[in-house]
Amino acid sequence: MPLPQPDDLTSLVLRTDFGDEGAWDAVRAALDAAGEYPLATYVSELRFADVGVQALMAEEAAADEDDQIVYMFLADAATMKDPGHPLLAVDLSDEPGRTFRVPARWFPDISANLSIANMDFAEFADAADGSGTFRGFDEG
Repeated sequence: MPLPQPDDLTSLVLRTDFGDEGAWDAVRAALDAAGEYPLATYVSELRFADVGVQALMAEEAAADEDDQIVYMFLADAATMKDPGHPLLAVDLSDEPGRTFRVPARWFPDISANLSIANMDFAEFADAADGSGTFRGFDEG
């Protein structure tokens, strides 16, 4: 079964942690509040409970080319527990399996640029700090 498709000009946010419904609501609220326009297609399906990056890559690789997506964001246990709600960004195309964390406040910038192919995944991943988290581009 192919991964869900995001709505036009949005990014797929896939829930993988189902331990706290309130935390999921908080993640969605934080992402929605971070941007002026809706930038996420939220998917909360139990079949993705605790799924890992490797399993998602395998599922995506098995999909027809027309059904494949380029990247996604996971709302995993770390996302749910951290007050900044850092999603796990996952590259499914150029460097499959490459990841970095993105706090909710930076999600609109990344989602908008990736959805219109203005920038590519690696540009954001390369700008992640030592903890593997994107916190904006250093203007310094």
